Amino acid sequence: MIPAAATRIMYLSSDTHDAPTAVVGTYLEPALPWTGPGERPLIAYGVGTQGQGDQCAPSKLLPQLAQYQPPFDVIAEYDVLALYSLLSRGMAVVVTDYHGLGTPEVHDFLNRKAQAYALLDSARAAQQLPGTSLTARPPVILYGYSQGGMASAGAAELQPSYAPDLDVRGAYIGGPVVDNQYFIGYNDGQSSEAAIFAFILNGVAADYPDTRPVLDAELNETGKALLRDSQDKCAVAVGLAQQQRHTSQWTTSGQPLNAVIDQSPALKTAFDDQRVGTRTPTVPVLISAAKNDEGAPFAPIRDMAAGWCGSGVTVQLEPNAEIPTIFGLVGTHNLAFFPSMAASQQWLTDRLAGQPAPNNCAALP
Repeated sequence: MIPAAATRIMYLSSDTHDAPTAVVGTYLEPALPWTGPGERPLIAYGVGTQGQGDQCAPSKLLPQLAQYQPPFDVIAEYDVLALYSLLSRGMAVVVTDYHGLGTPEVHDFLNRKAQAYALLDSARAAQQLPGTSLTARPPVILYGYSQGGMASAGAAELQPSYAPDLDVRGAYIGGPVVDNQYFIGYNDGQSSEAAIFAFILNGVAADYPDTRPVLDAELNETGKALLRDSQDKCAVAVGLAQQQRHTSQWTTSGQPLNAVIDQSPALKTAFDDQRVGTRTPTVPVLISAAKNDEGAPFAPIRDMAAGWCGSGVTVQLEPNAEIPTIFGLVGTHNLAFFPSMAASQQWLTDRLAGQPAPNNCAALP
């Protein structure tokens, strides 16, 4: 049982085009006191991949820990381990559902700006809740793994311009996808990731209307059925996507999806917009990533870290080379979550205590 009182919230955020939009989330008031320095901190928590159906929203999963819809749609709230650890330290936590989960809009999975905004605005919303133990401007840590890692990275980049009112002390960025197109090319042919490609395309089509006619023309009936099938599914769906795992099976031309993206200016622009690492955080960051990660390829993560280092950001990149490449429902990406969780929570505790942040930029030319 989570050691906290939970309050489900709906708050105002922005979509990828900076228009106002409603987002759902959950504020967790810890049952234990904060024994660290200063006032109780607030962790703005971005969960890992949940899926695209509203039943997959974190605020719905937290009370029941798992969701199953027959015959094959299932998701477990694996983030509860990290949430429990944070709350046990006396830290308040706010968990965003991201844009489109729990609201009528399509969840734009791995959208750089929308999920970053949702994370930052969840912290703003928590500060305004009545009856909590938070002060008016508590210290904030951005925290996330997998999709949450991308959200935390995007939020760290956008916070100086979008939410300068927040007292952000640092960002933990675990196993992030930082380049959606690279991710697709890296994993093309792997059944465990095929449904995620469909989540990405559904989000792109919803956010960028000029890509819809391109996708309609380029996707064959199998590809279109796969997108329809995935739009109301959770992350661990077993079905059409697993049977058609090569994206060349989805297209009218027989070309892989990355080739289709490269040949379409509309799609290329939409995918380029999602690349993290183009702006500069002003807070220290801890990046944890497995070198053999199939779910979040390491090369673009390292490039992002090196780029930030070149802009003067205090970066600690922790590459885990011990876990081998494992594809499947429980792969390298899932296993790397656990060692990075322990290291990240000591790191953020040190940031809240005002200790100098570690920096290994010298090893990232």
